[in-house]
Amino acid sequence: MPPVFAHGRLRLYLLKLLDEAPRHGYEVIRLLEERFQGLYAPSAGTVYPRLAKLEAEGLVTHATEGGRKVYSITEAGRAELADRGGELADLELEIRDSVSELAAEIRDDVRGAAGALRREMRAAASATATPVEDASWAAAKEELRKAKQEWKEQARRAKDESRRAREEAQQARRQAKEAQERAREEVMRIAGQLQEQFAKSGGMLGSLAGSWLGGGAATTGATTGTSTGTGGGNGTGTAAGAPVADSRWAEDLVPTGDPARDLDRLLDRFRDDVRDAARDHGVTPARLAEARAHLAAAADRLAQTLRPSR
Repeated sequence: MPPVFAHGRLRLYLLKLLDEAPRHGYEVIRLLEERFQGLYAPSAGTVYPRLAKLEAEGLVTHATEGGRKVYSITEAGRAELADRGGELADLELEIRDSVSELAAEIRDDVRGAAGALRREMRAAASATATPVEDASWAAAKEELRKAKQEWKEQARRAKDESRRAREEAQQARRQAKEAQERAREEVMRIAGQLQEQFAKSGGMLGSLAGSWLGGGAATTGATTGTSTGTGGGNGTGTAAGAPVADSRWAEDLVPTGDPARDLDRLLDRFRDDVRDAARDHGVTPARLAEARAHLAAAADRLAQTLRPSR
């Protein structure tokens, strides 16, 4: 019989069960047996060492209740479970296939046992050359009927389980896709707000931020420059050297599905671009003061954006 769980899959499924609720080891074994419709049950020697390994890695923890260890998933465990959401959907399909294979093996065993029983009965009847008593035939037929009924019931349960696993896998894929789309929209929303803040702040850093984040910063910089008049008598100010906004800034950063992580990557890119600009063009005390003011305004705006609504 092929392995029920592929390499590393039992570990993932244990995290799933513990994410549902804290459980002790024998409860985990019982749930796995129910999941496989009684066709497979892992031994304690299979489950407990893996729980101990998960605990050593900081993914689960345990508390002693009534003399038994009750295992609970940690935040690190939930993080790994979230990162492997796609694998979990595939695992449901693998379990469905395993149930189908186990049911097929049971079906073959039942057929083989029924055929062997028929052959033995025929051989016994031929050897004695006497009619088999009606009671013996009736008992044999009843055993055969029960075996067939059991096989049909197991096949029906395996089919139902296969359908349910397929539906759950499809739902998990849809949810993963929706979560990825929501994360991308959130990142783009935050990036747009950051661009708007820098565009409103104007000045050298506002113009650079507009070019990095895309959209409208050059125009805003021109307005600010005109009002300050830093460019001399003609009133053009800093707008004369403002770069054209690049609407494709950071589009090479593919969303990961985790908005917090995507925001960290955007901020890292922004920091690197500012450092490159400072290295290429130099930093004077006046520009440093202006940059500090812009960054303070942007930090305050981002903090307000990320603060939960009340």
